[in-house]
Amino acid sequence: MQKRTLLDGQKIQITIKRLCRQLIENHDDFKDTVLIGIQPRGIYFADRIRSELQQILPDTNILKGNLDITFFRDDFRRKDSIVTASSNSIDFIIEDKKVVLIDDVLWTGRTIRAAMDALLAYGRPRKVELLVLIDRRFSRQLPIEPDYIGHRVDTVGHQQVRVSWSETDQEDKIVLISESIK
Repeated sequence: MQKRTLLDGQKIQITIKRLCRQLIENHDDFKDTVLIGIQPRGIYFADRIRSELQQILPDTNILKGNLDITFFRDDFRRKDSIVTASSNSIDFIIEDKKVVLIDDVLWTGRTIRAAMDALLAYGRPRKVELLVLIDRRFSRQLPIEPDYIGHRVDTVGHQQVRVSWSETDQEDKIVLISESIK
């Protein structure tokens, strides 16, 4: 097994700052924009994005929620174990709002498709954009592309991208893991 660090510590923070500046360019005062972190791992990234935006725009109230997609996935019945859902935490209406879906890694696109389905339980957004920390290009199974990308990486099926957050893993680090092919 080979591991290669894609981003860590300060580089992740620089990436977050750049993504926030891009969001501000497109959403100005966030009056009609909400952030939605996709459970489970996208919520840490969404928290970081919101925190940085609040530092840049201290007088702006930026709404952020967490969205569980467990029962909207097309593969949730295929698991061998009992599926446990995370909790949703969206205490606002998204009707006619611009929604920025936030996840740590975009791979096949199936998670994002499920998130868009789950989102409709909270209203019909005017627009949905996608912000990801890592875009695993060339692995898409659905025609979904991010609007905001922290870092692109070209991967093949047997490789994994692991994102560690200090909140749960004691460090901020993104690693590409390549299994040995026999």
